[in-house]
Amino acid sequence: MNRTIEQEEYDIRDDTFTLDREAVALDRSYELDDDAAVSVSRYEDDEELPVDELELAPVAAELDSPDEVDDDLLDEDESGAEGAGEDDDTGATALERLLQAAQAETPDTTDTLQLFFAEARKYPLLTAEEEIELAKRIERGDLAAKERMINSNLRLVISVARRYQGQGLPLPDLIQEGMLGLIRAVEKFDWRKGFKFSTYGTLWIRQAIGRGLANSSRTVCLPVHIGAQARKIVEAERKLSAQLGRSPRLEEIADEVGLPLEEVEEILRADRTPTSLDQGVGEDGDTSLGELIARDEEGPDEVVASRLSHELLRRKVAELPEAERKVVTLRFGIGRDQPGSIAETGRRLGLSERKVRELERRALQRLADDEALAELRDAA
Repeated sequence: MNRTIEQEEYDIRDDTFTLDREAVALDRSYELDDDAAVSVSRYEDDEELPVDELELAPVAAELDSPDEVDDDLLDEDESGAEGAGEDDDTGATALERLLQAAQAETPDTTDTLQLFFAEARKYPLLTAEEEIELAKRIERGDLAAKERMINSNLRLVISVARRYQGQGLPLPDLIQEGMLGLIRAVEKFDWRKGFKFSTYGTLWIRQAIGRGLANSSRTVCLPVHIGAQARKIVEAERKLSAQLGRSPRLEEIADEVGLPLEEVEEILRADRTPTSLDQGVGEDGDTSLGELIARDEEGPDEVVASRLSHELLRRKVAELPEAERKVVTLRFGIGRDQPGSIAETGRRLGLSERKVRELERRALQRLADDEALAELRDAA
């Protein structure tokens, strides 16, 4: 099997080639052996790799399920950070050298990626026998073997990270997240199971990148499995749009991803992109978005002001003479659902309509002359 880059077609030293072609070349150079010819792009984050497709009949290969991988990552957030510091002396050496060189020479992101691609090309891919030998040495605590295993699989990190571009993190950050997953995979790889390291490591790299996307690219973080399902739905929507020539219905998307319609709707609601109401709009940005959005409900300040106004008005009405207070209470429906007419008020109080109008006019004049109510009107 050809494990080398076609240097005539892809030469990283030739500045005329674009960064994307270099990445594609690295992706093409990463191939699995014939004894485990499984494309790593076929499986999603929450799918378990089928053992029968690995063509490993002599060994009953059992991969860590994604849930177990995810739990380990979530449970070991703090210990993982400490472990990453320890791995800096071993597995992360290549990445450190790359970043140090990039900082010393140029801060340009493209140059940094080119340096990383060049660093990845320095290490040949491992044969199955070499992987087993290195795994045995790693179990005995051989740091040099651990470093070689990681450096020889840098291309795998690049290959997986490229599939997550355009989802909220730039490629350098995706590669950094994937490196954490690669280091963890090297630490947990069990050569006795009989499968290729690339098959096992891909799960860890995807889990690490998925967690990085969930934690870094959103204001409100989603659980990793929800984020993975949301990405499936988005990808299915794009695929169906290309096939149908129109925007697919939710029912069609649900059938494509194999999820109930209600669950798809719930995931899409959770995957909404939040927008700050304080962000400026217009050319000058002097107006905030929140000022332009119509509201059906009163704001908290308006609710408080309304309650205080009603309480003050009730106190002032209670201070009126008894006859005037009764007329105002019945006429304006204070404490009732509906206001009463002059005739109804007079009938209930045993007064003529003329007397009701006179008492109402006096009461309203008293309220109009009240200083506290006058200040309330001015504030409104």
